[in-house]
Amino acid sequence: MDEALLRAWWSHRQGLDGSLKGRPPAEVLERTGWARSVGGVGPYLTLFARAGTSREAVDAAVAKQEIHELPSARGCTYVLPAADYALGLRVGQAFSGGDMKTALKLGVTEKEIDKLCDAVVKSLAKAPLDPREIREATGGAARSLGPEGVKKGLSTTLPIALGRLQAAGEVRRVPVDGRLDNERYKYARWKPNPLAKFKLSPEEAYTELARRYFRWTGPATVAEFQWFSALGVKAAKAAVEPLKLVALEKDSDRLMFAEDCEALGKFKLPKTAQYALVSSVDAIVLLRRDAAGLVDPKDRARATLSGGLKDLESHAILDRGRIVGQWEFDPVSESIAWAAFGARDKAMAAAVAQTERYVKEQLGDARSFSLDSPKSRVPRIQALRKAAG
Repeated sequence: MDEALLRAWWSHRQGLDGSLKGRPPAEVLERTGWARSVGGVGPYLTLFARAGTSREAVDAAVAKQEIHELPSARGCTYVLPAADYALGLRVGQAFSGGDMKTALKLGVTEKEIDKLCDAVVKSLAKAPLDPREIREATGGAARSLGPEGVKKGLSTTLPIALGRLQAAGEVRRVPVDGRLDNERYKYARWKPNPLAKFKLSPEEAYTELARRYFRWTGPATVAEFQWFSALGVKAAKAAVEPLKLVALEKDSDRLMFAEDCEALGKFKLPKTAQYALVSSVDAIVLLRRDAAGLVDPKDRARATLSGGLKDLESHAILDRGRIVGQWEFDPVSESIAWAAFGARDKAMAAAVAQTERYVKEQLGDARSFSLDSPKSRVPRIQALRKAAG
């Protein structure tokens, strides 16, 4: 299949063609996929690029619990719509015990953490609390793990209990300032628990995850779904098998639903540009983790990719699913530094200006992830300005 047409199809399925303009955040995430959150602006840019959603509208949806940041696929945090809270929690549970394995080596017992979990739940009976307030409210239930624990990234037992309670749907994280682009939280009881009426087995839950995945980004390979879900080869195949997917073409390992394959057969490559500025962890890249596949071969030398050409080092400018440039926000000049792989046109410049206003006036910055600072971004900004001439 023509790669330009396929990239445009993915862009269409991802709502980056303007088809989701004005739709509410929960609907956008249901239709295009969960938004990866790593303490950066990814979720905000996801919703702005697809629906033109303001930061205030996103924050309001978070406050109303219409969308929420949860540990889910691979145990990683994503922003999910309410309809998927239980599913996200279920598929993330298998990856939630890492801290406990470390703690056991430091002399912590399961019984100790069970008691701490009970104490934490009781402490949150009246109001959300931050970690310091929880430690004070639970008395000696949480303890220090000393210098050895610090070396292993686990200074106290409290994060173990909080992680376990989040995975079980008993507590939820509440952003201190209501925003998704920071990592300061309070914790609140979650009533009703999203998992209380969720009856799917782990195997059935992964099939439901696969169902969503191939709707969000089909055609895709089982190997790409395997990466997203972190399942083993056998388990990934078992999760996908009940969906009865069809091959994109004869002998192709790219799979999709039969009705989507029929729709793709009728799909036409848009004649005019459809520019969208997205984050470096946008679903169109991250779901299949194939940044290079969205770059035209002649542009590969100019694109800054990492992870074996799987990931973006900077945010991207897309046109009908093709990466045609990259960008970073410079908080010093309060402007976007950007470079196009080919010729710039007025429509591309207008798309950049629109996102620049959004970041400047509503977000203040456009960090890729929590440790992405203005200082660490300087080399990337300079490289983009140099490339742009």
